[in-house]
Amino acid sequence: MKKKLLLLGNNSVHTANYYHLVKDYFDDVLIVADKTGGSCEGLPVIALDYSTNPLIMLKTFRATKRIVKEFQPTIIHGQQINKALLFAVWANCRRKIPMVATAWGSDILVIPNQNFVYRLIVKYILRTIPYFSSDSQFMAEQMNRIAGRKLDITIANFGIDVVENSLEKQNIIYSNRLHEKLYRIDRIISAFGEFSKTNPGWNLVVAATGSETDKLKMLVNQLGITDKVKFVGWLDKTQNNYYYSIAKYWVSIPKSDATSISLFEAMSFDCIPVVSDLPANREWVKDGENGLVVSDINSNFIALATDIPTEKVVRINRDIVMKNATKEANKAKYLGIYKKILERQ
Repeated sequence: MKKKLLLLGNNSVHTANYYHLVKDYFDDVLIVADKTGGSCEGLPVIALDYSTNPLIMLKTFRATKRIVKEFQPTIIHGQQINKALLFAVWANCRRKIPMVATAWGSDILVIPNQNFVYRLIVKYILRTIPYFSSDSQFMAEQMNRIAGRKLDITIANFGIDVVENSLEKQNIIYSNRLHEKLYRIDRIISAFGEFSKTNPGWNLVVAATGSETDKLKMLVNQLGITDKVKFVGWLDKTQNNYYYSIAKYWVSIPKSDATSISLFEAMSFDCIPVVSDLPANREWVKDGENGLVVSDINSNFIALATDIPTEKVVRINRDIVMKNATKEANKAKYLGIYKKILERQ
């Protein structure tokens, strides 16, 4: 029997990376996304409209049902617990094709708290689908709590490519999360401004973009540190790795987050991680041992990070990455889910 995977996900680099991670295990993989092109350019994609217009929603559900019928997948895997996955659950109610769902942080930590309907949808999906993956134990526990029962959850992430770093570290602090309020880039800039008063030989590199970019640049001007802060915009993988390579510290202090792939990337390039005090971060970073956990974002936390012994951090974090964050390690976890499903059929 041919192994065929129907992969539901938005058109993002995460969906594209996951496709490449598992495609060789299957005879055929088809992606259903919100659009074609973009990160999934060149991949087998069918685009559907997931707007909230009732007529379009009905049309999209029927299209999902037709895709399931015509493609006849062995397994349906949803990247995110969202509307696309809900339509697939309904389209699959009679066919009983095994389903897997990978929960992203916002699916569990944010969306269910927005209103009763969203929470009901997430709860329904969690109670209907038999297999799940989550990138942190904390989020898995939240999934169990919402579902009201213990779920079959594999702890796995999308994995990273471990690249040998041959560049010399510089007095650089690196931030590459989105410029949105959630990620509190303004607090990173303010903390750096305070730190630079007594450490003039350091620079802050701010990558990525977002709705807050102009405000962040204005803040840099107001603090008088334009000569020490560099905005480098949206970077490709090679450019991103370059800044990881030369940075001594990587800072990410969002209000809410699951396990960030950026954290593992920074650790793999021997950056000392400076992260917000969140359960998912504490699964990987022990305060003062292999990074800094920031409990007070108004403190001079960058200065506190410089007291951590670098050699010990590097040794611990390399071990964490090799055991938990490589593509090879996580591919084995995802394929383990699929193998378990096929053995039970």
